[in-house]
Amino acid sequence: MRRRALLVKHTVTLSAQDALNAEAPLDQSTPSTQPVSPPSAVRAPIRTYCTFEKPIAELESKVNELKALTKAGGAVSITDEIKRLEQKAKAALVETYSKLTPWQKAEVARHPERPHSLDVIKVLIEDFTQLAGDRYFAEDAAIVGGIGRFRGRSVMVIGHEKGSDTESRIKHNFGMAMPDGYRKAVRLMEMADKFNLPVITLVDTAGAYPGIAAEERGQAEAIARSTDCCLALGVPIVSVILGEGGSGGAIAIATANRIIMLEHAIYSVISPEGAASIIWRDATKREEAATAMKITAQDLEHLNVIDEIVKEPVGGAHRDHASAIRALGDAVAAALAEFDGKTPAEVRKQRHDRFLEIGRSL
Repeated sequence: MRRRALLVKHTVTLSAQDALNAEAPLDQSTPSTQPVSPPSAVRAPIRTYCTFEKPIAELESKVNELKALTKAGGAVSITDEIKRLEQKAKAALVETYSKLTPWQKAEVARHPERPHSLDVIKVLIEDFTQLAGDRYFAEDAAIVGGIGRFRGRSVMVIGHEKGSDTESRIKHNFGMAMPDGYRKAVRLMEMADKFNLPVITLVDTAGAYPGIAAEERGQAEAIARSTDCCLALGVPIVSVILGEGGSGGAIAIATANRIIMLEHAIYSVISPEGAASIIWRDATKREEAATAMKITAQDLEHLNVIDEIVKEPVGGAHRDHASAIRALGDAVAAALAEFDGKTPAEVRKQRHDRFLEIGRSL
């Protein structure tokens, strides 16, 4: 009897706890870094929000909850309420993204759901054949590269790849390349020059990998040689900053004839946190550092460091990959067309003059 009573008591306790869990409201106090999803069995796609998107997260979470109730067969029609909240969320999104600060743009540039190099290659490059290895030491998955066809034109594509989930991020080392990656980039660029293939580079890295192994294998020398190789090529290079363009790790494959940035991408010699740590000895002053460093596409276009800004969908490229990549493809095609019919010497001279002019005018 005693065992039976304990069993009944344990069952009742579990049932009560399950009921409490089922009735517990969503905690929306910190939607900035946590995915928001409705409590129904019919779930909307999980979305990650930036820290400044809290009001948008709350509205979209409520819309998803109401849509889930509708799909579950609710007796009361709430279609009008859903439309009202969707309009309110869209208006909030437009207003928020129309006045982003440099630090907020840095958050968007680092968003984990932004299109990465492999996403762009999958959409824009036909018959892509990936080429691996630096022929000296190893294959570095942080930089991907290969030959393919872009709108009927054979090209060499090289880009940083951050990865889209935990497994792929570890595989690609979060887009932070070792010396082997930059030596592979040099090998592929020299191949492109030999076979007269234009080069498209896709930049998305916080910087070159700063570990001991990278330094032992000559990280600085590898970056310098990659930059020098870019300058020496007789074929046009078009570089695209997809998200982060950090330090020498970015410039190593971005010393190009034309540099294009997505609207909310950033491009800088050091991260805002790193600059704040050096200047103020306080990484929390990252917002002030981001503003002072002129890291946004708009600032860099004004300074003539980049050539063109590709407008992103409202809410950032991570909300609409297809639209962002399509606009990016149009910009790259137009940039490559500028060099049709030019000799290698002319292409090389334009690239040299472009970077010399930056130093002369700033």
